[in-house]
Amino acid sequence: MGGIGVDHAFLALERELAVFLRRARASSGELAREVHPELESAAYGLLMRLEDAGEQRATDLAAYFGVGKATMSRQLRALEDLGLVARAPDPADGRAFLVQLTDEGRARFRRVRGARRTRYARRLAAWERSEVAELARLLHRLNSVQLTDEPGQGARPPQE
Repeated sequence: MGGIGVDHAFLALERELAVFLRRARASSGELAREVHPELESAAYGLLMRLEDAGEQRATDLAAYFGVGKATMSRQLRALEDLGLVARAPDPADGRAFLVQLTDEGRARFRRVRGARRTRYARRLAAWERSEVAELARLLHRLNSVQLTDEPGQGARPPQE
């Protein structure tokens, strides 16, 4: 690239990511409302992380998603108010709390996630299973890179 010419591969990537992200935001809002009518769209990914990784400190969740502590605190408070997550003292550090899904939160999330996976399977029915696996692998690799970093700087932890 270097300022000379146009790299069509990166233009195509930018275009496809823009469409993908726009659709993902809309889908996250729908999924969040399926879990609970008052749930913010960003909270669906938070519930997914707690389901997949188990209880965690709010600071670890904030670091994983690349958001500030205040943002994470606000999101967790909203989830707690809806009865979807609970905080308990961290046995390793009495000053800290661990966040976990409540039974209600887990049941609601699993119901919606199951329906989402069914929709994915239906939409990608014409794809080879190896293609689905390759897409997941490539997205994981992309999510492992901090796209706003300058070359040579560190990467973010892998995200889903």
